[in-house]
Amino acid sequence: MKSGFARVAAVSIGIAAALVVAAGAVPASAAPPSKGGTPTLTQAQCASLADLSIPAKDIGLPTQGADIDTAVWDGAGGYCAVTGWIRALSAPQDMQFRVNLPAAWNKRTLQFGGGGFDGSLVTATGLYTAQPAGSPTALSQGWVTLGSDGGHQGAAGFDGRFQLDEELFLNYGQWSVKKAHDAAYAVIDAAYGTDPAWSYFIGGSQGGHEALDAAARYPKDYDGIIANYPAYNVTMMHVGAVNFRDALLLEGGAGHLNSAETATITSAVYATCDALDGVTDGLISNVKGCNAAFDVETLACPPGVDPAVVDTCLSPVEIEAAVKITTDYDLGIDIEGNSIFARSALFEGALYQGFAGFGIGPLSQGLQFQVFEATMRYGVAGDPPGFDPYTVDPLDYADRVQEVGEIMDVTDVSLNRFRAHGGKVIMTHGTIDDFITPHNTELYYASLQDEFGKRLSSFLRFYEVPGWGHGQGRFVAQYDGLSAIVNWVENGVAPSGLVASDGNPGANRTRPMCEYPSWPQYKGSGSVDQASSYACVTG
Repeated sequence: MKSGFARVAAVSIGIAAALVVAAGAVPASAAPPSKGGTPTLTQAQCASLADLSIPAKDIGLPTQGADIDTAVWDGAGGYCAVTGWIRALSAPQDMQFRVNLPAAWNKRTLQFGGGGFDGSLVTATGLYTAQPAGSPTALSQGWVTLGSDGGHQGAAGFDGRFQLDEELFLNYGQWSVKKAHDAAYAVIDAAYGTDPAWSYFIGGSQGGHEALDAAARYPKDYDGIIANYPAYNVTMMHVGAVNFRDALLLEGGAGHLNSAETATITSAVYATCDALDGVTDGLISNVKGCNAAFDVETLACPPGVDPAVVDTCLSPVEIEAAVKITTDYDLGIDIEGNSIFARSALFEGALYQGFAGFGIGPLSQGLQFQVFEATMRYGVAGDPPGFDPYTVDPLDYADRVQEVGEIMDVTDVSLNRFRAHGGKVIMTHGTIDDFITPHNTELYYASLQDEFGKRLSSFLRFYEVPGWGHGQGRFVAQYDGLSAIVNWVENGVAPSGLVASDGNPGANRTRPMCEYPSWPQYKGSGSVDQASSYACVTG
């Protein structure tokens, strides 16, 4: 494989070639959709799809076409499961995709996003991100659903080795969305003989990044988008996490916060801030009020107490580390129009336990460090001999970091073409996300406000949900986003009165989904577990 520096020109050439091909190709969704009748598919018709080959001209980005691998009828589910491979130009791996074709089709498609570093096939047969448990899947309601492996195959976790190949890297950063879409549409045409009437995309985390890629980069291919806790600026998120590394390594690792010390901080935050929304319920809704009320200095160990032997108070360097990660960090490198790595929500209720914790020691750091190391080692530095993730300085690779930003980040790609196309976006984030801080999405939303002003609400709504983390948390938000986006796209009815239920076992509570920057305040009467007892307020 090419080294990180030898391939820079190849990546740039690849992007330019893709733009030329995409501009000149006829997209798979170009034919005007027929909105009459209900297309159907039989088991025999499903089996015939196994012989399908898709020419490169039907995929609006550089490939060598695609071949169907299997077409299997699921009698219990009443659909045809089609898997195939999109042939790479020169990469060591082809890209796998999946499309599910119901026996009776409602003329809609729903593309599912991936997660993490992708690398495994999204089958798109289950619930979409944040869909209420127990509700019928889109596939069971007659939707064609589709997914992919994000453009490469990788090991579980954050296996960044694919970033050494420019084609695989571009697949992950932006291309896999379009390639999977176009290949699936070729299958749909072969199966039903007609195009979809409406096209949607839903994802969370990296899948949320892919959702925004779909809207910004391929606006004519989609009508409605839901981006939950989106990793829209992957490069900044990963490289900017050097701030976490440096904080936890302060004074030779004395700044490291173990799980007990982290819990000491969060317990104090909740004790200070939980009731600021009018009810003590384990959730912090009034984040702005919490910022004003909580002071981490109150956790300093008193004289005579050794912070090295107790976890119930903090040393000065531990306080310094906590303040560092909860302060916006200027990376010093402009990545697609932004140089700020947004502050952590640790002082607002983010838990940083389990998979998202800070690791068991300063040299065994947690999730933020893992993504920093993977992208710096492979995507930025090119896996050079002697690479040391504990000392590497992103500023030494500033030019390459910016190039990687062009591949992976959608920060500076306008949604104006999607708006002009009539597309709609629902975007969400949880206030205690301990992997992708909610303040990151707030920065993106602020940039959209700067660009669109009052026009923004005509096509995009952003909701912050108190207590929701990165797909988990004290309030695991579940909401009927698909019905909301369909009603907005197809009937012109903007979202109103959305309600989220808490998916935690036995929670049995709901909250209103408030448009940012408003938040749910208890009205003072009524069940504290019912959304109707709360009003969305600002201030």
